[in-house]
Amino acid sequence: MDAFLNTIHKVHTNEYKDLLLVWESAVKATHDFLKPEDFIFYKELIPNFFEQVTLHCIKNENLQITGFIGTHEENLEMLFVTADEIGKGIGKKLLLYALENLNITKVDVNKDNLKAAAFYKHFGFEIKSVSDLDGFGKPYPILHLEIKK
Repeated sequence: MDAFLNTIHKVHTNEYKDLLLVWESAVKATHDFLKPEDFIFYKELIPNFFEQVTLHCIKNENLQITGFIGTHEENLEMLFVTADEIGKGIGKKLLLYALENLNITKVDVNKDNLKAAAFYKHFGFEIKSVSDLDGFGKPYPILHLEIKK
């Protein structure tokens, strides 16, 4: 059982509801700049994106998902870790897996999510461009980051 813990697993469609719980916990802990109505807007949208990306996760000893990534081609589209697990190496492990095994080279991050931006920069990502609005036209600037392989 110990070999199972903290290893990367493919996400199954019946686990999507668990991913949404992880997303909600993570966003509440890290996206304090979001307006409450925008949090609801994104929460309703996020499950629609699960089918469009390749999903991997890490589970704890209770087999609960504690963090996950979603990738598409060379893009890291999502990386979320439950609030109580942030800072414990789960995000690092997921990012390194994506870099080493899924060939990601790009990630977008909210400019106002300073810890996430610093996290990606620590691993060698650099700002290539900045958008004033997010992909839904909302006033949340986005940093477009890339890493050289």
